[in-house]
Parts: sequence; C-alpha cells; structure tokens
Amino acid sequence: MAGIAAAWTADLIPGQRAWRVVPESASRFRRAGNGLTLVCAGLGAAPDLDLLLGGHRTVTHSLGAVIFVWLFAAALAANAERPIVRVSLMCAAAYGTHLLLDWLGTDRISPRGIEILWPLNHEWYTSGTDVFRQTARQEFLTAPILLQNLRAIVQELVILGPTLVALWLVRVKALAGLSSEVTRGDHAAQ
Repeated sequence: MAGIAAAWTADLIPGQRAWRVVPESASRFRRAGNGLTLVCAGLGAAPDLDLLLGGHRTVTHSLGAVIFVWLFAAALAANAERPIVRVSLMCAAAYGTHLLLDWLGTDRISPRGIEILWPLNHEWYTSGTDVFRQTARQEFLTAPILLQNLRAIVQELVILGPTLVALWLVRVKALAGLSSEVTRGDHAAQ
C-alpha cells in the first residue's frame, strides 16, 4: 500500500505527467496508473526478498538499495522514453516506503532495526516509536502467530488505507483536470 501511495503522490507533483493520464472511460487498472503503479506496489514489498537469502533487514533495507533501485529505474525509464527523473524517483520512493515503515515498526528480534546506512556502516537503526506491530515468521501457521500477523495487517490497513483512498481521490481529480489540457494521445481535447 505504501508503494502505491508513493506512486500516486508522485502523480500529484507538477511537471511532465501527461503520459500517466488516461480517459475516464479507461479501465480501473489504467486509471490507477497501469503497470508502473503495480511495479511501485511490488517495490514497496521488495526489500523483504532478503528473507529468501537468510538475512533480514540488512542490504535490501538500506539507502544503498534505494540508490540501486533509483539508478535501475532511471535506466529503464530512459530506454522506454519516459520522464527519467519522475519515474526513477517514483520507484525509489516506493522502495523507500518499506524502509520507513520497518524503521517505524516494532522490532523485538535482535539485532533491532534496519541497516539503513549500508554500505557506509553496519549499525542497526530503529525509531523506537513502534507505530506498526511486530509480525512473525516462525511457526507461521499456528493460531497465535496467525492472530498476531492478522492484527498487524489490520493495523496497517487502518493506518494506510485512508491515506491511499485520499490520494486516489485527489489524484483522479488532479489528473482529470490535466487531461482536459492535453490534446494528444488518448486524451480528449476540450
């Protein structure tokens, strides 16, 4: 959800964004931002791919990883003839939202926090505010762990859901106003 919020927030920043505008008759998927919004959703979850490698909250939870995503997205945007700065920052911000939420989350497992400044140092950082609940991966299918993870999911939905709905409403209105100004491509002239 946070990755999507990053994509939709980027759509609200003035500048070259007409390539993201579609007619009101388009599908919800296209109106939600097409594949790029879906990519941003994936990037918002991508740092946890480190779970498959045996380590957690290290290299993939760092500013080094955000910079890598930024550069990779810039190269892809240039190749696809899309606005390089807007697309690369949108993707990097979507990835970075995961780091922010983990930094704000409860972490009772040692070492606590994330290695956000990797490769500059290997220290662990946490906000200590514990906005989001601890989740568990051990004994994943037991009733207490399922309940713990369900509570964490519900809390994230309650915190991030209204933000996402508000961004959707503002984004639709802002891009609808922009589409009336654009007279090429799939935009109707008015």
